[in-house]
Amino acid sequence: MAACDTGYICDVCGKDVEAITESDLYLRYVMGEVNPLALPQQRERHIRCNPAMAQYIVDPSFEPVTCDSMFAKVNLDAEFVRQQEELVTRAWRRLQDLPTLGLAIPEYPLPEVLDRWRGKTKP
Repeated sequence: MAACDTGYICDVCGKDVEAITESDLYLRYVMGEVNPLALPQQRERHIRCNPAMAQYIVDPSFEPVTCDSMFAKVNLDAEFVRQQEELVTRAWRRLQDLPTLGLAIPEYPLPEVLDRWRGKTKP
């Protein structure tokens, strides 16, 4: 979300990413895929504009997304899909809660991500 003066524009659809709860960048940050120092340099998009990631969110309050590429979960190993669904769904739920938690940005990631970044656990 580097272009603060122009808002956070989705690099896929070109529309504004209006809330952190819609942010693919912050979802990936919560999951530990984006280093906190890299946040300002990363491109933004809506979660739904990244079907390769969004397909793994399994929650009644999230309308399912289908990925039609070679990365569609129907083409992948069942155990990998199960693990991804668990991780991405947990991260998405945390992302939905962030606006009410009163946390600083360095505290957004999942607990195991913070532990890994602090050197308490191995990747």
